[in-house]
Amino acid sequence: MRPTLIVNENFPAPSVQWLRERGVDVLAVSEAMPGASDEAVLAKACETGRWLVTFDRDYGELVFAEKSAAPQAIPYLRQEAVPPGRPAEWVLALLDDPETAIGHLMVAGERTVRRRPLPTLQA
Repeated sequence: MRPTLIVNENFPAPSVQWLRERGVDVLAVSEAMPGASDEAVLAKACETGRWLVTFDRDYGELVFAEKSAAPQAIPYLRQEAVPPGRPAEWVLALLDDPETAIGHLMVAGERTVRRRPLPTLQA
């Protein structure tokens, strides 16, 4: 079964639509929880079992330094000058092989993906 996602407020709307058109279950913070704090978004990801997709490195700080509970996976997409649909392509590639993503913070960019194990894994 394909993982479900929660995408942070800064995730481009065209990428949200592109993922949904390909059958990905996406909860967009900009639609469901506009203005929510990072802590609230992280908690929602944990509560719902969704991967947290973001351009915001603060989630790494929350999970690693502040010891907040971690969702199943955190794809952190690097801020690069790319078309608004490109982040969806990166995420879809990660969804094609979810076992390599679960339990990791992944730093994804145009040419690379680095994985760092999360300190905690929520079911």
